[in-house]
Amino acid sequence: MRERLNMRKTSPGAYTAMLGLETYLHDCAIEYALIKLVKIRASQINGCAFCLAMHVHDARKRGETDDRMHLLNAWRETTVFSARERAALAWTESVTLVADSHVPDEAYEAARREFSETELVDLTLVVTTINAWNRLAVAFGWPPEHVQTPDRGGDAAARQG
Repeated sequence: MRERLNMRKTSPGAYTAMLGLETYLHDCAIEYALIKLVKIRASQINGCAFCLAMHVHDARKRGETDDRMHLLNAWRETTVFSARERAALAWTESVTLVADSHVPDEAYEAARREFSETELVDLTLVVTTINAWNRLAVAFGWPPEHVQTPDRGGDAAARQG
């Protein structure tokens, strides 16, 4: 894939606005490891190679296992995810696929069993933010090879949340 547009250079204000959401999420009520699982799962659904490369790298660096990340696409069929993680993954899928699912009551009730109201707002903001990043990266052709990681001369979080 060839990059079509560099948002950071073309529209620094829009890029800064997106980073503002990420700044909030870094200190929100949802734990970092769960944020990464949610970002990976939404990026799988949206087919965003750029975001997948970034968040898999970051999650691995912070101790997430490859086995769990490989099973995210089939999380319902495994026992490696906690009840809280499973509720977050169901919520992620429902919110990401809102046009299809309209976020069913079952997903909401499962999420409410595991998350406080504040946590559910923050979790929903994690999902909506990664969905926005996915749409920007896919629309503008950000190739995964351009993900800035320590292995590639930078910090992945500096490029995008």
